[in-house]
This record gives sequence, structure tokens and C-alpha cells, in this order.
Amino acid sequence: MSDAIPESPVFVPPGRLQLALRRIGRRLREWAYLTRMHRPVGIWLLLWPTLWGVWVAADGKPSPRLFLIFLLGTVAMRAGGCVINDLADRDIDPHVRRTRDRPLAARRVSPREAWVLFLAFVSIALWLALQLNSLALRLSFIGAALTISYPLLKRFFPAPQFYLGLAFGWGVPMAFAATLDEIPRHGWLLFIAALLWAVVYDTEYAMVDREDDRRIGVRSTAVLFGDLDKLMIGVMQVLMIIALLLVARRLGFGLWYYLGLGALAICFLRQQWLIRGRDPEQCFQAFVENRYAGLMVFVGIVLDYIFR
Repeated sequence: MSDAIPESPVFVPPGRLQLALRRIGRRLREWAYLTRMHRPVGIWLLLWPTLWGVWVAADGKPSPRLFLIFLLGTVAMRAGGCVINDLADRDIDPHVRRTRDRPLAARRVSPREAWVLFLAFVSIALWLALQLNSLALRLSFIGAALTISYPLLKRFFPAPQFYLGLAFGWGVPMAFAATLDEIPRHGWLLFIAALLWAVVYDTEYAMVDREDDRRIGVRSTAVLFGDLDKLMIGVMQVLMIIALLLVARRLGFGLWYYLGLGALAICFLRQQWLIRGRDPEQCFQAFVENRYAGLMVFVGIVLDYIFR
């Protein structure tokens, strides 16, 4: 019987390849945080109105090619928009509780690195836009200008959420332009509905940061509306539903579409309940639940075309 003591395992330092892979993994993780890929709610909020436009413009039979272009374009522009927003706010975000851990605010990503990432996503979006007709391509440049200039408005414009609505709803006229080479009246009505919806959910979002925004001088509709915030959100929710009802009247939508609007109204009532006490966590929950509000409208549109 041997009395030899077993040797302890020898530590083998990781090789160069392992270290390189770890560094790459850390950079990819920071880029995902910077572009909010870990929080896809923003993609849904941007995508749903675009899909409303894609389906309605195509009379319920969208081109798979256009569907894919708008899907990928939405993801690319949302990612690029997040990066340019954080670049503009990199000296403000450290002073806001909710945003102080963002990669640029926490200095885990350099501005140069962020600019490269932004240009990469904008290049992808531009390449996709080049696949569209001339009217849609021209509109895409307007959409890009809206996205890039939005972060600057918070410095001086008292209601930047309305400008955000222009940017987030711009996929609607682009979808009509790409499909029909024109934008009919009901296309603009859908765009107005998308704009109003963006003001609703981004005001709820701004209610989370209202006290910090007041302290550092950032403008928002939550600050502008003050004690009338819940009322103004309710007014815009009603106006959005009216705009969608006018779309139904022009296009002859039936039961399924109206059921979708009924579900939308229930979502809005739920949001009013959540924001009733202006608790930041509940306001953020109301914002997040808007992904279901946009989905209800989309489902109503799709089902109405299927069962006509």
C-alpha cells in the first residue's frame, strides 16, 4: 500500500486563444448592452407600426422581400439610434440612476468604439434602403435624419417625445412608399396613430426619470405636463384610437380589426392603472407593456385580411 500523497492539480494558464476569446466575448457583451439588444422592447415598439404599414399597404399580402427589408432595417436603425443617443448623453447618463451603468456612461466603451458601431449599423440600414424604390429611399434619409437629431432636442425642445414619434412612426410612410410608390391618406392616418402612441409610451418612460431630468435640465413631456401627465397620456391614447378608427372607416375593416382595437383599449386602461400613483417602477412597467398594445393592432389587421 503506497503512502504517496497525490499531487495537487497543476494550474495551467489559459492560452492566448482563450484570452482573445474572452476579450471578444466581453466586447460583444458591451456592444449588446450599448445597442440594447438585451432589451428588445424598443425593437417591438419601432417594428409594430412599420408592420401595420407593410400589411395595409399590401392589402394583407406583403412581399416577403419587403417584409425582410423592413424587419432588418428596423433592428439596424434601432441599434444605431441607441448608440447615437448614448453618445449624445454620455456626460448626462452618469447622473441618472437608471442610466448610469450604460457602457458609455460607465466608460466601459470608448466614444470612438461607439462611433464605429453606429456607422456600421447605419451602413447596414442604408444598404437595405438602397433595395427600395426612389420614393422610399428619399424617405429613408429623412428617417435617418430624425433618428440622429433626436438626442439633441432634449437640450432645448420641451416635448422631444413628439419628435421621437416622428422618428419611430416613419416606417409607416416608408412602407406605403415602398409598396405603392405613394402615400395615401390612410397611410398618413396610420402614421399619426404611430406618432401619438410613441408620445404615450415615451411619456410613461420619461415619468421614470422625471426627478433626475428636472435636476439636470433634460426636457421631456413628463416634465412639461407636470400634474397633467396622466390626463395628457389618456387624451393621446383616445386620439390614437380615433385615428385607427378613421383608418377602419376608409378601408372597410370589420370585426377582427375592431376586436384588436378593443384589446388595445384594454391595454391602455391597464397602463392608466399602472401609472396612477406615478411610481417609477410601475411607470416603467406601463412603458414595457406597450409592446402588447402594438401587437393587438397588428393582430387585428392581419386577422381582418385573413377572414375577409
